[in-house]
Amino acid sequence: MSTPLTPVHHARSLLFVPATRPERFAKALDSAADCIIIDLEDAVGADGKDSARAQLARCLPLLTSEQRSRTAVRVNAVGTPWHEPDIALLRGWAKQGVTVMLPKSEDASALRGVAEQLGAEAHLVALIESLAGLDSADALASDPQVVRLAFGHLDFQLDLGMRASPDEPELALARNALVAASRRARLPAPIDGVTTRTDDIERLMADTRRARAFGFGGKLCIHPAQVVGVNEAMGYSQDEQTWAQRVIEEAAKHGGAAFSLDGRMVDLPVIRAAETIVASMQK
Repeated sequence: MSTPLTPVHHARSLLFVPATRPERFAKALDSAADCIIIDLEDAVGADGKDSARAQLARCLPLLTSEQRSRTAVRVNAVGTPWHEPDIALLRGWAKQGVTVMLPKSEDASALRGVAEQLGAEAHLVALIESLAGLDSADALASDPQVVRLAFGHLDFQLDLGMRASPDEPELALARNALVAASRRARLPAPIDGVTTRTDDIERLMADTRRARAFGFGGKLCIHPAQVVGVNEAMGYSQDEQTWAQRVIEEAAKHGGAAFSLDGRMVDLPVIRAAETIVASMQK
């Protein structure tokens, strides 16, 4: 991974906020959520797209640099009437730390075009929501400006005509594929989809523990009440935190060269994993 680590890289909880509710932006950023996702897509009806974009344009200048680094914007998909205006708005802000989430990511060349429009400093999260997206997961993950993959499991089910049961064993293949694609591209662990029940903590925790077991490192949230549980289930044990701190300390002594710690070889991917854990501890 060639880009510097940002909060989006290691976020456990990513809380959606409708772009039409700017009064919620600061509250969401002040919550326990690692990052927020301001939504110009599904949370905004067709007749409200222009107004939502205008509200976002007024609010982005009010965010501090630290807040921008914890903010992503889900734009409308490539090919929709609203995509190009969304990208035009974010072209400058992507250079100032705002991450762009691209829904319906299916075509690596289309994603590359978005990255080029946003500029070389832009970070992208590729949201995979279809079989075509899953088939292209390796190509999408390999783009140098993609910092994470995310799984839109509800739209994925619609695309395939699936009716997954509550524990979603039917989606195991897709989840495995996204984790594997992220690993092959040396990206941080991907982000799992939402839990639609905002009043069912047991369902939320089961979904989050399942995501963690598959190798996901984050989860999309649709309500502030979900954030603390997600952070807890996606977090790291005291032993893992202690190990990560030791790795970082030893890596500094070895000047970037591989070394052995407790009988295990430590190279750049292991150091990156340790950096992710240490970064999460600083939240």
